[in-house]
Amino acid sequence: MEHILVTDDEAALRKTLSSVLEDEGYRVSVAGSRGEARAILESDPPDLVLLDVWLGEEDGIVFLEEIQKEPDPPAVVVMSGHGTIETAVRALKSGAFDYIEKPFSLDRVLTVAGNALRHRALERENRDLRERVAEKSELVGHSPAMERLRELIARVAPTEGWVLVSGENGTGKEMVARAIHRASPRASGPFVDVNCAAIPETLIESELFGHERGAFTGALSLRKGKFEQASGGTLFLDEVGDMALATQAKLLRVLQERAVVRVGGSRSLPLDVRVVAASNRNLPEMIAARLFREDLYYRLNVVEVPVPPLRERREDIPELVDHFVRLLCRESGHRPKEFSGKVLARLSDHSWPGNVRELKNLVERLLILVPGPVVEEGDLRGMLSGDLPESAPDELRQPELPLREARDRFERDYVMEILGRCGGNIARAAARLGVDRTSLHRKIRQWEEGSDKGRGD
Repeated sequence: MEHILVTDDEAALRKTLSSVLEDEGYRVSVAGSRGEARAILESDPPDLVLLDVWLGEEDGIVFLEEIQKEPDPPAVVVMSGHGTIETAVRALKSGAFDYIEKPFSLDRVLTVAGNALRHRALERENRDLRERVAEKSELVGHSPAMERLRELIARVAPTEGWVLVSGENGTGKEMVARAIHRASPRASGPFVDVNCAAIPETLIESELFGHERGAFTGALSLRKGKFEQASGGTLFLDEVGDMALATQAKLLRVLQERAVVRVGGSRSLPLDVRVVAASNRNLPEMIAARLFREDLYYRLNVVEVPVPPLRERREDIPELVDHFVRLLCRESGHRPKEFSGKVLARLSDHSWPGNVRELKNLVERLLILVPGPVVEEGDLRGMLSGDLPESAPDELRQPELPLREARDRFERDYVMEILGRCGGNIARAAARLGVDRTSLHRKIRQWEEGSDKGRGD
């Protein structure tokens, strides 16, 4: 139930407003002075404050400015019986959601209160979403390699220089690109990402540059490309090394001219965008093999930001595991688990060919499949990429084990081994196992449900 604080030095008005608001389903507190209101703000923070511009001899606008300094301030609607344009402007500049003059109709108060509460709810939702995105994109770890990466980002981000982020698959190149954007003067603008490897060559020009209506079959309306969408912000070109040579030439022209022409159009549109590109491929070798344009490489590579592989920052693994457990438990509803010291030591010794992405996938599989509250060393059997397969688990050698149970256990161990070899990539594992990806997801969920039942028995 939303909580509204009515702060006014007129007792009759406090009573009338509280009665009407309670009839509308709100929980209402009242205060006749700044001191009473401050006490309620500290003990039972409201979602909305209806604040008189004068509280006896005290200035309500000064109190409004105090309220805005709270860590999570309520919405404020200022009321005044001595309304002037100057007072209204002052209230709105000080952070008030709206301003209403006395005498006012109760319908007007209810409308403004409802709008203010909805606005605050949206603001909090947006803030929570931003915090979640920031947490998902957080650069975790305090190893020397990560500290060097942070220092480089701190030097590069405040500039307008274009950046080439290099590193192996799964190292977190997009997170680095987002960190550069967040620390840049363009942070309030959009961050638009394009996976150049995932877009068919026939569509990538339309995706990047946009198209005019009727430019080709199926172009039923005008469409802005990613360059236009990123105006005022950052365009992240991921896996730029997978782009065809013909498209590279067109991209180079756009970058040189800082202007774009939509497919099927003739008008040149100026661009205000910072480009951050990324690739897991060795671009200088591709240049030597005539697979990547040298002039495009030097256009993009004003500053190179290399992202270290996980094997070069093993000391960060316990912190990464803890981060992924919190993240996955909140996002997917998994039960939290503790990873034993032996497990963390084993993970720290692993080579991690799939880097941080492989570690995150492993943590999620363990949260799903391990029935108890602690992940032990034995739970890792067959889950790490490169592990040698065991001829048969000990339990399968027991003659008294029912055939169906032995078969189910073997299937689970075999699937986990293949998942480990594929770096935790379910799509690749499903292809190697010759099963549908959806079926593999369903099977893993069934194992999770079986583990839940085991905990309840």
